[in-house]
Amino acid sequence: MPIVVVKMWTGVSEDAVEKIISGVTKVFVELGIPERAVEVVVEEVPKTHWGIGGKPASKTMADEKPP
Repeated sequence: MPIVVVKMWTGVSEDAVEKIISGVTKVFVELGIPERAVEVVVEEVPKTHWGIGGKPASKTMADEKPP
């Protein structure tokens, strides 16, 4: 049973999370894995706890908006 963990910044809409779960599952189904066997976990991480280029994403990506 594949388990896929997707890490994203905090603030993703429920609709976007549903689309991510559906899309990731679809990839495995296309590979012949039964849909019921696929698990997707979406973990949200605050930008203050995510580093890019040696700095918190809250400072380097201040203008980015979640989907």
